[in-house]
Amino acid sequence: MNIGITYDLKSDYLKMGFSEEEVAEFDTEETVEGIENALKSLGYETNRIGHVKNLIQLIQQGKRWDLVFNICEGLKGSGREAQVPAVLDIYDIPYTFSDVCIMSLTLNKAFTKHIVKNAGFKTADFQLIHHIGELESINLPYPLFVKPALEGTGKGIDETSLVNNKNELFSACLQRFNNGYTPLLIEEFLSGREFTVGIIGSGENCKAVGAMEVVFNKHKEDNIYSFDTKAHYENLVKYSIPEDSIVQLCAEMAVGIWKLLGCYDAGRIDVRMDRNGVLNFIEINPLAGLNLIHSDLPIICRLNGISFQTLIQEIVDAAKLRYNLNK
Repeated sequence: MNIGITYDLKSDYLKMGFSEEEVAEFDTEETVEGIENALKSLGYETNRIGHVKNLIQLIQQGKRWDLVFNICEGLKGSGREAQVPAVLDIYDIPYTFSDVCIMSLTLNKAFTKHIVKNAGFKTADFQLIHHIGELESINLPYPLFVKPALEGTGKGIDETSLVNNKNELFSACLQRFNNGYTPLLIEEFLSGREFTVGIIGSGENCKAVGAMEVVFNKHKEDNIYSFDTKAHYENLVKYSIPEDSIVQLCAEMAVGIWKLLGCYDAGRIDVRMDRNGVLNFIEINPLAGLNLIHSDLPIICRLNGISFQTLIQEIVDAAKLRYNLNK
C-alpha cells in the first residue's frame, strides 16, 4: 500500500517570515520523519506530499495514493483544517482523520461547545464576540477566561487570558483583536484539575487509550495551559496518569463526545474540573499533534504502554476499516 503524507512544515513558513506563534500548529521535520519511519516499519511505501498546494499540483499531474496520512493544519480561514480533506474527497482518495464537516465544526470552539452542551455534557458557560463593542453583552460571573475561538496549540492564550473584572476583560479582548484573533470565546474560568484524553478509532470502534493530568509546577502561579507553557512544558508542567476513578470519568466523557461529533481515527479531548470538582468539556482536537516526543497524544500513549509505531498502526487501521481497504 502506497501512503502519501500531507503536512505543513514549520520551517517552510518561518522562512516566509511568519512568527513562531503563527506557525505553532505546524509540524517539524522530526514529526514528519517520525510518522514516515513508523509507516515504513509497518511495511507501507510512503510518499511525502507536503501542504495543500503541493497536493493539488501532484493530483493535477496524475499522482494518486492508496491512502493519505493527513496532518495538514492549513494556513488561512475558519475551514483551514478541512482544505486537504476537501481536495481528497473531490478525487475520491482515502485519508486518515476526520472529514470536511468535522474539521470545520471543531475548529470553532463555540460551535462545538453548543453541540456538546445541548447533548447534555457539562461545559463552562460562554459567549462569543466578534468585536469590542459586543463586550457590553457579556453576562457571565467572574473570573472569566478569554481565548481565540478558532485557534489551537495555546495560540492567543497567556496570563492575561484569565480576567477578574470588566477592565481586565476589555484589555484582554482588545489585545487579541489587535493581534488579529477573531472571534473570541469568553467563558467561565474552570479552576480545577486539567486532563487530556487520547482517542483512537471511529464510531462504535473508538476507545480511550488513556488520560493524563496536566500538573503545573509550583512556581507557575496562574495554572494556564498557554502557548508559552506548551512551548516550554518541560520546565513548567509535568504529565501524570490520574487515579483510576478520574481516568474512567474522563474516558466516558471523551468517548461520548467523540461519538456524538462523529470524529474519525484518532484525536484528543481536553477536560477540566470546576471549583466543585465537576468535570467539564473544554475542547476537542480531531487533528492532534503527532510528534513522537513532545505531542500530547503520543505522550498519553507512552504513559499507557503504547508505542508510537502502534499508535500510527492503529490510526491507519481505523482509516482502512472505514474505507474498506483491508480486502
